[in-house]
Amino acid sequence: MASHGLTYDGCNFFRQRLVLSTLSGKHVKIKNIRSRDDEPGLRDFEASFIRLLDKVTNGSRIEINQTGTVLFYQPGLLYGGPVEHDCNPQRSVGYYLEALLMLAPFMKTPLKATLKGVTNDPTDPTVDLLKSTALPLMKKFGIDGEAFEIKVVKRGMAPGGGGEVVFTCPVRKTIKPVQLTEPGKIKRIRGVAYSVRVSPQMGNRIVESARSVLNQFLPDIYIYTDHMKGTNSGKSPGFGLTLVAETLNGCFLSAEMSSTPQGQGDPVLPEDLGRNCAKLLLEEVYRGGCVDSSNQSLALLLMTLGQQDVSKVLLGPLSPYTIEFLRHIRDFFQIMFKIEVQTPLDDERKGGDKVLMTCVGVGYSNINKTVK
Repeated sequence: MASHGLTYDGCNFFRQRLVLSTLSGKHVKIKNIRSRDDEPGLRDFEASFIRLLDKVTNGSRIEINQTGTVLFYQPGLLYGGPVEHDCNPQRSVGYYLEALLMLAPFMKTPLKATLKGVTNDPTDPTVDLLKSTALPLMKKFGIDGEAFEIKVVKRGMAPGGGGEVVFTCPVRKTIKPVQLTEPGKIKRIRGVAYSVRVSPQMGNRIVESARSVLNQFLPDIYIYTDHMKGTNSGKSPGFGLTLVAETLNGCFLSAEMSSTPQGQGDPVLPEDLGRNCAKLLLEEVYRGGCVDSSNQSLALLLMTLGQQDVSKVLLGPLSPYTIEFLRHIRDFFQIMFKIEVQTPLDDERKGGDKVLMTCVGVGYSNINKTVK
């Protein structure tokens, strides 16, 4: 790989830069990380993320200056294998898992990561969401196998944590290009209402209020209640709901909400949470596309790394995070997407504006995978 690296400023999009650096093999230097802050430098959850990267790679060189405001990262080879990591409770396991999903197919040996910490919190995508949307998306790109799953062994709500998640993923030599241009109509809605260390009745209350909104649109709705007890319920009380709408062509759109963490603001009623989450799902369906807004960058990365062939994906409006991700893809892989905005006609009932993203993959080949 080219020896020249990239230099960035500031703490934003930290994971994106390190993940793309690892995949492209270009070293990266990030300066001025919160240099004007009262507490300058890397936060604990970012340091924890660097440690996780260090565990799944072999031969990475990481240098951080004394105040933690400058980071130099020279990526090694993605190794994989069994990995255990205690995620920092400031961010949920989803923060770490999102990055692992991007790296896992390109390991040397199949990854089996055991992540401990907060499984569900209001800021990051929860484990349930990634399980029900990111995995089916990756299957479309040919990343599949019986050992491809995310298992929630223990739930842990913010702020205490105490949850445990096992993520296993097979390795792939290449990624196949996809054409996801027709999402199709919504055929069913599935969901999980989870509750820990509160009355099991909370789950039912969430389900009833969510159904009161969604039943006006389609009959095929099933929301499971998941109430974990004893040692599997983590250290903090809480509840939440993840909803996933599946379309005729097998695209998944999702929405989720978690209760306010204990001692961090006004408590939320399960009825309100169910109703608001259902409305969020309707909002996501209105945005539409073949990939929901939380997985846009994962889809774009897999398109970039595909074989040298054209990939097309129809997305809803791009989130600011995705837009920055596209800029980073340009920096690391020199790939530019062709972006066409499609405005549906009023009588089509297709929701808001859509964006058709087209690119030719770089033909990325997994150099770490052992040849049997």
